[in-house]
Amino acid sequence: MTELDRLLGDIVKCRMCRDHSVQKMPLPHEPRPIVRLSAMSKIAVVGQAPGTRVHASGIPFDDPSGDRLRNWMGLDRDEFYDTSRVAIIPMGFCFPGLDDKGGDLPPRKECAPQWRGQVLAHAENISLTLVIGLYAQAWHLGPKRKRNLTETVNAWREYYDPDQDKRIIPLPHPSWRNNGWIKKNPWFETELLPVLRKDIQGLLKD
Repeated sequence: MTELDRLLGDIVKCRMCRDHSVQKMPLPHEPRPIVRLSAMSKIAVVGQAPGTRVHASGIPFDDPSGDRLRNWMGLDRDEFYDTSRVAIIPMGFCFPGLDDKGGDLPPRKECAPQWRGQVLAHAENISLTLVIGLYAQAWHLGPKRKRNLTETVNAWREYYDPDQDKRIIPLPHPSWRNNGWIKKNPWFETELLPVLRKDIQGLLKD
């Protein structure tokens, strides 16, 4: 068993957010940490946290949002779920519950400080990281992040250098809730996505 295997095993057994040591709101369910990574992963997909469907199935992005994300990336399901190609490392590994309006709560605050550094230390072969949404962008871009998601994604060229070994591209969430955003920002599909797909295809040919 490798160090990465042991780490992933420890994450699967983690119940820290159930004890709500940082946030005083207990989870409404038993934790089910979900993260996918191998030592060979070349691309990292970093989103917010699993939703209700993922919590039930254990399969991240197994929904229409995932279909759209795979289309953005130019990958089929087999390629996307092959951990030798794609790692899926959300900001929070467990479904955080729902708010009063039925939307997902933010990622649990306990998770990233406990696990994220350890996981990323084992992601040595990751060349391209896709940071999806505000929480992922705040962590990975830090003070370079812009005032809002639209400005951050629109500034993707500031974060993406094709000549660097470690590259990063900010994305909106592929949810249907962002259909309006995509229509209002046509540059996303005409300028950013072709670069994203070209980079991914290049990585998977190596």
